[in-house]
Amino acid sequence: MSEGCIGTRDDLDRIFDRVLGTEVVRLMPGEYFVSAQAAVISTVLGSCVSACVRDTLHNIGGMNHFMLPDAALGAGASAAAAGRYGNHAMQFLIDGIVRLGGSTDSLEVKIFGGGRIVDGMSDVGEKNIEFIRGFLSEAGIPIRAEDLGLAFPRKVNYFSDSGKVMIKKLRPIHSRGVLADEQQFCQQFSEAAVP
Repeated sequence: MSEGCIGTRDDLDRIFDRVLGTEVVRLMPGEYFVSAQAAVISTVLGSCVSACVRDTLHNIGGMNHFMLPDAALGAGASAAAAGRYGNHAMQFLIDGIVRLGGSTDSLEVKIFGGGRIVDGMSDVGEKNIEFIRGFLSEAGIPIRAEDLGLAFPRKVNYFSDSGKVMIKKLRPIHSRGVLADEQQFCQQFSEAAVP
């Protein structure tokens, strides 16, 4: 990972996006990335939520991607496992901004996701939306923009230095991969319950 960046791990997926004409850091569920340099961070969300957080004075920003609202984890839990839960994912993101020289006094947040894309399942997306709004309210961090809920997945591109966000709402035919991923992750969580 380059200097001035903090993430879930050193080998986060990076791809060249031909449309944007730049390298993009691609997040999967449970991951986060913060940069003190200009970076484009991208993810695809179904019922998961991403918070895009930026210190507006120092232009240090980042994004997370969490699957479930919260959990109390044991001391041996990995950062990747903890990052799947909103309470840990938000703390990782905010702590990363501070570690790179940012301040919690000048944060802005944009939140996305929380869709209901799997029929017949409990509305995890709505629980994630309730969590993120409550967390930010308690922390006194203003929500600058949001695109939450409804019945479709989204692709989110976040520009960490400016706070610009590009959202593409995906059609159901393009969201089969998101649906399969969500079903797989839900199965994994039910099989490996957190103590």
